[in-house]
Amino acid sequence: MRPAFRASVQAPQTSILSPHLRVATYNIHKGVRGVGSRKRLEIHNLGLGVEALDADLVFLQEVRHFHHREAKHFERTWFGWPEQGQAEFLAPEGYEVAYRTNAVTKHGEHGNALLSRWPIGDIGHHDVSDHRFEQRGLLHVPVQWQGHRVHAVVAHLGLMHASRVRQVQRLAEFIAAHVPPNELLVIAGDFNDWGEKLDAPMREQGLARAQSPSGSGRQATFPSRLPFFSLDRIYTRGLRCVATQVPRGTSWARMSDHLPLVAELELI
Repeated sequence: MRPAFRASVQAPQTSILSPHLRVATYNIHKGVRGVGSRKRLEIHNLGLGVEALDADLVFLQEVRHFHHREAKHFERTWFGWPEQGQAEFLAPEGYEVAYRTNAVTKHGEHGNALLSRWPIGDIGHHDVSDHRFEQRGLLHVPVQWQGHRVHAVVAHLGLMHASRVRQVQRLAEFIAAHVPPNELLVIAGDFNDWGEKLDAPMREQGLARAQSPSGSGRQATFPSRLPFFSLDRIYTRGLRCVATQVPRGTSWARMSDHLPLVAELELI
């Protein structure tokens, strides 16, 4: 049983036979909010939130595989720390799960995950750490969607602009080496691009940012309580965006410091 959660998400335009691929990206902040005595476990609410997104592909960042100290801290709470890794715990029924670790710490580890309604292939991981203080990686998962292979790449880039520029270059090298040029590609995650400077180098790699065709409305996702920055992004190749949404409301604002970004995509 999970705690009550009221989600405010538009009805999906996708179904198993729909021409649209519905994708979401969400930095879940390791399933915990607050500090000290005000620290609270949000992973159970996040499970309901992920399910409410009803996305074909969910790109997750800051996902705990395990953390001994947090598990002990929350062991006497009503719901408690999940026995599974967070990626498996958050996956709606019937979804396949891919997870790879980016960072190993004293008490545990965390990384990126992909939850997929569609069958997945071999899971790949590429280290793009720019310095020893930030461990970063790309999670690469091929997905079979309605007779097409979609290469899903979950990204979480660094906190410094120079690092992000170098990581985009490494991303380009990874794509050239591992993604055939005629196959579909979706790259999503937390790009930490406060100054909106990465769209140009991503376009140079043939990647278009998923934005509403009308151009109306900002895709601000951070901070969740008063979103101003568009840190969470979806970039595509071979697909066009027909709609975007950032779910908002009190429930979404309390679960993570980021809001999710959802996009409806179709073949070009």
